[in-house]
Amino acid sequence: MRLNTLKPAEGARQERTRVGRGIGSGLGKTAGRGHKGSFARAGKGKIKAGFEGGQTPMQRRLPKIGFRSVTAKDTAEVLLYKLALVEGDTVDFAALKAAKLVPSTAKRAKIVKKGELSRKLVIKGVQLTAGAKAAVEAAGGSIEE
Repeated sequence: MRLNTLKPAEGARQERTRVGRGIGSGLGKTAGRGHKGSFARAGKGKIKAGFEGGQTPMQRRLPKIGFRSVTAKDTAEVLLYKLALVEGDTVDFAALKAAKLVPSTAKRAKIVKKGELSRKLVIKGVQLTAGAKAAVEAAGGSIEE
């Protein structure tokens, strides 16, 4: 075996198909793209998402309903019974983060009534639902805004 005799295996390398190079090539004129339409044009059929061929698209035919709060993704929900995991008697946003009850991306927290509260807690700078507020006060705790 010599370097000048090395060749790739049979069928390992294929010639590139040259389209649009005359009628004799078999892929002349329209170059295998057919006639007209978006797939015949440059950009090969990149149709916008939701485009329905000029018909009014679905997202414009349906009515606008509902409301999505911008701040909802920044607010973390904390269940009432999970406050047992917080060290000490004072619950604030930093204490909730330390106990890993709120994700690092959250900017504020809201305590929701689920389960029971067994000990007396002082809650500072955290939002509460009406039910959670009543539960904290029933357990002998207090809420400071």
